[in-house]
Amino acid sequence: MINIIGKRRIFFIISLAIIIPGMIIWLYLGIQKTLPLSIDFTGGSLLEVVLESGKIPSTSEVFELYNQLGITDPQVQTTNQDSIVIRSSFLEDNVRAQIVKNMGEKYNEAVTVLRFESVGPVIGQEVTLRAAMAIAVAALIVVIYITFAFRGVQNASRYGICAIIAMVHDVAIVLSITAFGSLLLGWQIDALFLTALLTVIGFSVQDKIVVFDRIRENSGIYRKLKFETLVNHSIVQTLQRSINTQLMTVEFILFSLVLFGGVTLREFSLILLIGLLSGTYSSIFTAAPLLVEWDYKTKKKTIPVAS
Repeated sequence: MINIIGKRRIFFIISLAIIIPGMIIWLYLGIQKTLPLSIDFTGGSLLEVVLESGKIPSTSEVFELYNQLGITDPQVQTTNQDSIVIRSSFLEDNVRAQIVKNMGEKYNEAVTVLRFESVGPVIGQEVTLRAAMAIAVAALIVVIYITFAFRGVQNASRYGICAIIAMVHDVAIVLSITAFGSLLLGWQIDALFLTALLTVIGFSVQDKIVVFDRIRENSGIYRKLKFETLVNHSIVQTLQRSINTQLMTVEFILFSLVLFGGVTLREFSLILLIGLLSGTYSSIFTAAPLLVEWDYKTKKKTIPVAS
């Protein structure tokens, strides 16, 4: 039998090796630089334009055009369609029209506006608050549900707490990878990122419940087994299910979206792909092993010390 539980601390170290570099980046550069909020949260404007010739203006040229109108915070991103996406503080319609006009005059060619979106800072604050509330409520409901569903098992509350810790692990993995993505690829935290994060949380909890439920069933069948052996046996029993439902179906579809879904969905699909991979990993190598580690530490403390 595969001894997953026996190597649990190695898997804990692997998780930390991914999470800690992201945390170091947050502390060194600050969360605002490593996890920048998009206009969905902060309020602002997004302008996507394409020149008739297909030429892509440089970042410095775009900065110059915006600075002429007193706008000092443009963020420029190119796409695969020879267009540029410019995010900035809130733009009035007349300012946006002036930017497009100045760009056309600078390059002496027609400029087509593919997209222009604006959201006020009040809406941004509401989105941020609701996102935080949604995650907090989801975590609370998970703990309550698992504790109630596993009420017949010894230390039922531990299952819920371990599920939440594993869920936090998955979120931390996503945020750590996103920190690198924001520095190297210009990723931002937007509404699609929030959608991906909530989806990761849902899938993460679902996988943990499947493994925990098998542990609960086996607890009534293999009463004489050590808890560590029982948990390892339960994980191995659910291993094929986890691989088939995640890697063989969802992950392949998401990978296809990353490759062929276009620039608009690429960041969303990649974050979702990373998060669901992390959720599958933590279901097998984090959540249930945490239960065993908790049980081991508790029993170790209760063993009487010889005088």
